[in-house]
Amino acid sequence: MQAQLQHRPELLLKAQGVSVAFLDVDGVLTDGGLYFSARGETLKRFHTLDGHGIKLLQRAGIVPVIITGRDSKPLRLRLQALGITHAHYSVEDKCAAAQATLAELGRTWADAAAMGDDWPDLALMQRCAFCAAPPNAHQEVLACADFVSLRTGGHGAVREFCDLLLTAGGRYADLLQEAGR
Repeated sequence: MQAQLQHRPELLLKAQGVSVAFLDVDGVLTDGGLYFSARGETLKRFHTLDGHGIKLLQRAGIVPVIITGRDSKPLRLRLQALGITHAHYSVEDKCAAAQATLAELGRTWADAAAMGDDWPDLALMQRCAFCAAPPNAHQEVLACADFVSLRTGGHGAVREFCDLLLTAGGRYADLLQEAGR
């Protein structure tokens, strides 16, 4: 099976060596909308392409880390289903949470990539070796991003980010080959 992805060589070089991927939730893993039931429960919609991309990262040895300014039971259930063990909820200072995780993992900012969509993500994104945003991100975030996905947040943007990291790490073709067996 032949890989169909094409990324600019400078993007792949910049993303090479990434072993930790920080992800925001609202606007990145979801469409950014806040849905509430009649009982006031928060409802979230996640895309299966994003979930599979995260699982592929894990198989390739890249640690996905969720850092979000909100918390909800649907989010915790989704992360549990994906086997994500590093998550920070209701965080105001995303850099501090990321730094703590990097220290715990024995990694540095040079090993990290991030995908965010709004101002609370900017400081974290600027410290990482590689950063990305969905096209529906705030203009300041788009200006900071090394890579802007074609798909919007909650509609496969994270999968594009994951695929790029897998390609840069030399694992995409092998994982695709395994899937075709």
